[in-house]
Amino acid sequence: MSKKTLYLDCSRGISGDMTVAALLDLGADETALRQALDTVPDGHFRIDIGRVELDGRDCCDFDVKLPGEYDNHDHDMDYLFGHLNDQHSGQSHVHPEGHGHRTLEEVLEIISRTEITEGAHRIACRIFDTLAEAEAEAHETTKDQVHFHEVGALDSIADIIAVAVCIDNLEIEECIITELCEGRGTVRCAHGILDIPVPAVRAISRQHGLALHELDAVGEYVTPTGAAVAAALRTTDRLPDSYRVIREGLGAGKRSYEKPGILRAMLIELL
Repeated sequence: MSKKTLYLDCSRGISGDMTVAALLDLGADETALRQALDTVPDGHFRIDIGRVELDGRDCCDFDVKLPGEYDNHDHDMDYLFGHLNDQHSGQSHVHPEGHGHRTLEEVLEIISRTEITEGAHRIACRIFDTLAEAEAEAHETTKDQVHFHEVGALDSIADIIAVAVCIDNLEIEECIITELCEGRGTVRCAHGILDIPVPAVRAISRQHGLALHELDAVGEYVTPTGAAVAAALRTTDRLPDSYRVIREGLGAGKRSYEKPGILRAMLIELL
């Protein structure tokens, strides 16, 4: 019997919430996911799952909503890209930092206290370990000294736990990712204004042999969380010569780009 194989088409980017949405659209159990996320310690968030139309395609939308004081501005276009206008207007957009600075040990403790399966726990820890390795390289330190900013916020932790729960729920055994398609330009984050792809994404690509392809589009289409998810899940970068698509799911990106981010997930059967 052939293994249950997932093909993630990242030709329009990948992020944590896009991955969760695509997997839910593919058939992951929404009730089981909500039950798992309800057990995240100090879970000051709520989950919204709905449908949106992007580029004429009906996509699943997964959103972790944080109270204002916990917001890390991950979908705030003015915060992320307002500096491009600032260069011309002389204005600056300042946002207070959120409450998302956590070490790897603190994040793993949150995951360990969340009521999820052993398989989901293993996947979530692998994703965060991948992020820690990349951040350690980017900041010339060690994994235990890394302080996560955006990816240490509760919404990113919830995204990663949700990815792990969905992958485990779908009983995925193999995952094909041929390349990650990224935009260009710069983006603002907790570390300042960074070139795209940001250092953590470049480090993950290098450490795990993930191919990066530049889109003819301005914007960050591959987030550090998305790159870490890809690195942790991927078992091969080669599509078979022929295959049959059993089911397909589309996950919507949140950022308002001219060419919106959409992640396509397919369960395939090798022929």
